[in-house]
Amino acid sequence: MNILGIDLGSTQTCAILAQKDEDNRLNIIGFGKVKTQGVKKGAITNIENASNSIAQAVKEAQMVAGMHYDKVVVSISGAYAKSVNSVGVVNIPGNEISIKEIHRAVSTAKHTANIPTGYRVVHVLPYSFKVNDLENVDDPLGMSGNRLEVLTHIVISQDSHIKNLEKAVALANLRVDNLVLSGYASSIACLDDSERELGAILVDMGGAICDIVIHMGNSIRYNDCLLIGSINITQDLAVSLHTPLKEAEKIKLNYANLSQEPENLVKVPSIGDEKKMNDVKLEVISNVIYARAEETLMILAKMLSENSYANNAGAGIVLTGGMTKLARIDELSYAMFDNKSVRIASATNDLIFGFSDVITDPENTCAIGLCLYGAGYFTPYELDSKDKLRYKGEPELSNKPIKNELFVDEIEDEKSENYTENSKENDTIALRDSLELDSVSKDKKDGLLSKFWNKIVNQF
Repeated sequence: MNILGIDLGSTQTCAILAQKDEDNRLNIIGFGKVKTQGVKKGAITNIENASNSIAQAVKEAQMVAGMHYDKVVVSISGAYAKSVNSVGVVNIPGNEISIKEIHRAVSTAKHTANIPTGYRVVHVLPYSFKVNDLENVDDPLGMSGNRLEVLTHIVISQDSHIKNLEKAVALANLRVDNLVLSGYASSIACLDDSERELGAILVDMGGAICDIVIHMGNSIRYNDCLLIGSINITQDLAVSLHTPLKEAEKIKLNYANLSQEPENLVKVPSIGDEKKMNDVKLEVISNVIYARAEETLMILAKMLSENSYANNAGAGIVLTGGMTKLARIDELSYAMFDNKSVRIASATNDLIFGFSDVITDPENTCAIGLCLYGAGYFTPYELDSKDKLRYKGEPELSNKPIKNELFVDEIEDEKSENYTENSKENDTIALRDSLELDSVSKDKKDGLLSKFWNKIVNQF
């Protein structure tokens, strides 16, 4: 099975094509990344531009892979996502719990949830089961009992935001098989079993937003978002150095090391007259980057300090995303987060291989997580964005890929070659049958007219 993961970010769109082999490992065979157009702060502001970004990134990935996809998994930003908790209770007629009973329980939790108007369910994630009086059951499948209760964390997003995302993907000639919360996808790629069991806070520090999820046990228990990202550093540099945004972005990437020699000078072009170069000390650049990074981490720390789940996360904090490329950000984070354990992470799953530079880049964590989700690496049970029960060991249903512009010419050629002499003969037979039917119909009409005239003549 070939899985296409598409991460439509606010600054970059990443597409990864991964192939699931017989050993259930994922081989990354295609990769494409382009600058995103038509998206701001996680929301689509221009559907056509966003669709072009998706199509271009996917085209690059397919050019590298040279293969079609079977399944498309797309990220949905946490900027417009919320969550509610709900409980589902069902009776077990046969006293043995099967997949059918688990499905009924999880579906009941969804239908009894208090979903705000204008929102749609993206994930229904069970985090604990109860069989009769036995609590904290991890997996009730096959257990005996006459009552099953499930506690769920339900991720929801604005219906309008989902529709805009689906339209953008459809305009790129793709069909969405699953929508996945971006922070959830990153947690699938980054967290190991110990971190999930002890509880970990994952923060994906992207271009315009920071996605936050807290994973405890079998599921994520909390999701939130901070509308600050690395693009804010670019904007701060542009204002402070009086330089165009594109130049500020280059400066940020080239001098992101917060520990460089402060007295060194950097040539910076001026707004309005890019031929005019100003000498700026590295100390000034470092101070701007440091100030915004410190502010971002400080706000994150305040958000988490007021969260009960975060206080119980024994494995500490895992940071990923493009903003984590800033040098010494782990040391700064350690100080901001009250000396909690902090780890900078990229996709660490042992089941992934292929392009090593793609896997180790924290910018690609979400897209890799989307591929893992498509391959079946998710929480033990969940209702997905298509209201289908997903579970480990489920039978794989391979979907046929939709025709896309990269292979249009090949498909049209195949169609023309398949139009053989037999096809022409069939068309001739169909035409002859049609003429015969017309002739029969005409005969029937003539016969009816003749009978009608004879009847009238006999009356006189």
